[in-house]
Amino acid sequence: MGRFTNPRDLYFGEGARHEVRNFEGKRAMIVSGGSSMRRGGFLAELEEDLMSAGMEVELFEGVESDPSVETVMRGAEAMTAFQPDWIVAIGGGSPIDAAKAMWIKYEYPETTFEDMCVVFGLPKLRTKAKFCAISSTSGTATEVTAFSIITNYQEGIKYPIADFEITPDVAIVDPEITYTMPAKLCAHTGMDALTHAIEAYVSTAASAYTDANALYAMREIVEWLPKSYTGDKEARQHMHDAQCIAGIAFSSGLLGIVHSMAHKTGAAFSGGHIIHGCANAMYLGKVIQFNAKDERARSRYAYIAREVFHLEGASDEELVEALVQMIRDLNDKIDIPQGIKNYGQGGTKADTSIIDEKEFFEKAPQVAVNALADACTGSNPRQPTPEEMEKLLECVYFDKPVEF
Repeated sequence: MGRFTNPRDLYFGEGARHEVRNFEGKRAMIVSGGSSMRRGGFLAELEEDLMSAGMEVELFEGVESDPSVETVMRGAEAMTAFQPDWIVAIGGGSPIDAAKAMWIKYEYPETTFEDMCVVFGLPKLRTKAKFCAISSTSGTATEVTAFSIITNYQEGIKYPIADFEITPDVAIVDPEITYTMPAKLCAHTGMDALTHAIEAYVSTAASAYTDANALYAMREIVEWLPKSYTGDKEARQHMHDAQCIAGIAFSSGLLGIVHSMAHKTGAAFSGGHIIHGCANAMYLGKVIQFNAKDERARSRYAYIAREVFHLEGASDEELVEALVQMIRDLNDKIDIPQGIKNYGQGGTKADTSIIDEKEFFEKAPQVAVNALADACTGSNPRQPTPEEMEKLLECVYFDKPVEF
């Protein structure tokens, strides 16, 4: 038996963020990230809209990129003190993901972070509060998903929380919030969205319901991402919808080892973080080459190449390689490095990587083990051994083709 779960309501289009004026409740806690939502006036606007609905409002600001366990616990304490019946998270993936985890702890104070990480093992939520997510970036789609990514900095590991209970009640996809998004963030989040769509389509949990969303999303993303990167408003509207549709696909269709590797390499090295969307962009082509040894996955990749992107190839193998090359070309268009050896600060291209080669390969065996244990690995179409995962890490570091 399959399952396809979405938010109860999804509001989209310019001005959709004002729908919160119609919420019914007594107290709302707003969770946000850095200063961009405040600088753009969106945070003050959201607070005003919620107050116009008759609610008392409190803010929890400053959620960092790659939110920590400690931030989650502080936010849950603030919620316990304030007792909101609405949690409204606004911003990119980080504040929304953090707010999801805070929500769990708020509703069940005895829950530990380790409890949260038991895949599809959460208790029933909504005993105290409903959840609304307003996305400001066009990639993570956490506003519609059953996932949250939280970083344990002591271990240097990102942990996915996965359970349909944390699917938001209300998702708001308003492109106006994305118009000032920096180009680099646009590139990284856009490639995250493309990875969501492609991984969901080849996942072992894929279904007709998720396939329809995945195929539509990947076509839109490849067409509109380069234009969105230049700041084009029409393109940003298309991308904001497309990334959400990709999220609908992967929330029920699940993901694969591109994400497993991105989660476990993201915070593992002393030189700096490997930004999640950039990691996905660098790893996607390599994982496609690895997965294509599986007949079903190869056939599905070939379908994407032939039917969605009209690429040429006399065989499924040639079509797969054409798809990989298309992804490489797209990375070049939006200035994403092709391998970790060229990964600079902020995900830029660099002659010398901020990720030290010696440290990378010293840690590779444990990173490989961690990636295999990631919640996304189980639905990958081809299950790697620890040795194969290490070889994949070598390929993504040196930008080598995968031939095993």
